[in-house]
Amino acid sequence: MNLFSSLPAPSPRLRRAPSPVDTGEGWGGGRRRRVNFTGFFLGLVVLLTLAIPAHAVRPDEMLADPALEARARDIGKELRCLVCRNQSIDDSEADLAHDLRVLVRERLAAGDTDRQVVDYIVSRYGDYVLLRPPFKLDTWLLWGGPALVLLIGLVGLGRYLRRQAGERAPPPLSADEERRLAHILQDGADR
Repeated sequence: MNLFSSLPAPSPRLRRAPSPVDTGEGWGGGRRRRVNFTGFFLGLVVLLTLAIPAHAVRPDEMLADPALEARARDIGKELRCLVCRNQSIDDSEADLAHDLRVLVRERLAAGDTDRQVVDYIVSRYGDYVLLRPPFKLDTWLLWGGPALVLLIGLVGLGRYLRRQAGERAPPPLSADEERRLAHILQDGADR
């Protein structure tokens, strides 16, 4: 036995009129369209795959020796493009990045070690050219800046919360104030 079988049927006046979607007509020309999520996700995967950064090393820059080229690629991943800021010179297509890639390959072909090549570039452009600059006196703000901002934020939050805790709630209403408030509320309800 159904729990609702004893209830009377709803009045026809109270029933909701069917919408075009309920009748299958739809609002867009009489047919319902199904969304093809498989095609959407396949297209999204293709777009994301194409969005992977391509290396900007040009074929004319590459060294003939695969071992030297691999070393040049490793060094290029450590050096920042000064034009693009947060891209390595290997990923950047800027002219300055091209010049730095060529310079790295020239130094490697001349027989420099990886450390000598990096030191040479740093001597010309400073520590900023390194994607991971060393921690020293010149770069303390770079490394300590985020912690300093967090500390300032926590101190400010602590002061704010302490100030909020120090504020007391207003004193309770006196009997006279409660009567006046009741009278005002009563007058407002009568209108």
